[in-house]
Amino acid sequence: MAHKSKDSVLKRLTRIEGQVRGLGRMVEEDRYCIDVITQISAVRAALRKVEEELLHDHVGHCVQHAIDSGDKSEQRKKIAELVETLSRTSR
Repeated sequence: MAHKSKDSVLKRLTRIEGQVRGLGRMVEEDRYCIDVITQISAVRAALRKVEEELLHDHVGHCVQHAIDSGDKSEQRKKIAELVETLSRTSR
């Protein structure tokens, strides 16, 4: 993973961690259900952004490396990995 991407992902995950702790506090405080659900939606959106950033980094580095290598087997492997991952994440 590129250093810049790694820093960005870690920063986002730290923020998400804080959001999840906040959700726990909201539940402990018996906050209005719709407010909790709204915050859960915000956490999901933040996780999707992390996922997108990781996928972008993977394509830009790992998949690109396989393409540049000229190794057809490695190219097929990386493409299959990517397709499987995208299939899982779209569920």
